[in-house]
Order: sequence, then structure tokens, then C-alpha cells
Amino acid sequence: MSQLFVRTGIHFTSSQQALEHIGEEMLAKGVVHDTYPAALLEREAVYPTGINLEHHAVAIPHCEAMHAKSPALYLIRPDAPVKFQQADDDSEIEVSLIIALIVENPAAQLTLLRRLFSELQDPDTLEALLRAPAAELAALFQDTLLETESGQLA
Repeated sequence: MSQLFVRTGIHFTSSQQALEHIGEEMLAKGVVHDTYPAALLEREAVYPTGINLEHHAVAIPHCEAMHAKSPALYLIRPDAPVKFQQADDDSEIEVSLIIALIVENPAAQLTLLRRLFSELQDPDTLEALLRAPAAELAALFQDTLLETESGQLA
């Protein structure tokens, strides 16, 4: 079972600043090793995580499982879109939702990435996450993206 952290009402001037924030926050929450912040930045530089969807773009930054202490997700809905490099080409895209993955098990990481990518393909799902009041965002994310068929969190 993953811990879910949510943040809204924050502004980033760059993806670098967003990634540094994620590293610091996850370190402070105790879910990652002190190697995580640098590993997250390094991985994003080599394998960008911006994903352009039908109406919006998301980023799903993550790094190797060895940097995690316990599984967690950090969902960030910034006040303004943040430029991330697109995963499948060299262009930058304006990301409206950032979902940082902290996973201990590499197989679980791949499964979770596939599930997130599949669910976020639905424009209604993403639109609901972008419009939900901050107080309801965590519950909405859990209900729509993390619940498995058995009702357990991924």
C-alpha cells in the first residue's frame, strides 16, 4: 500500500525546480533515501517523463526502486503549467499535473506506470483531477486511479 501525498497551490518556474521540490519533500516525509533527490534529477535528464495527452499534459517522474524506503505517490497540481521535456521527443510540453512515483519493487513500478498512463488517457478522468477542490483531490485520485478490482490501493 502506497502513501499518497498531495500538494496544490504551488508555483514552479521550471521542471528542475519541481523535481528539486519533490526530492526535498519525499526526503522530509521519510519515504526515500538521501540518494533519491539526485537520482530523480539524473533520471529525468536522461529519460524525460512529460506525457502529452488529448487536452492536457502530465509528468510522472520516478527513479530506480533502490532509492525508495517505502512506496509513495506525490500528486502535485501546480497553480500554472510547468514545462517538462516530453518523454517521446525533444520538445517541451506544459504539464498541468505531476505524479511522482516512489516504488520499492521494479515490477510494481511498471504496473503502476501502465495503470496511470491507461487511466489518464481518459480526458474526463484528467479533467476531474484538474478541477477537483484541493480537499477532494486525494480521494478522487485514489478512487479513480489507484483502486484495484479488489478495492485495495495499488
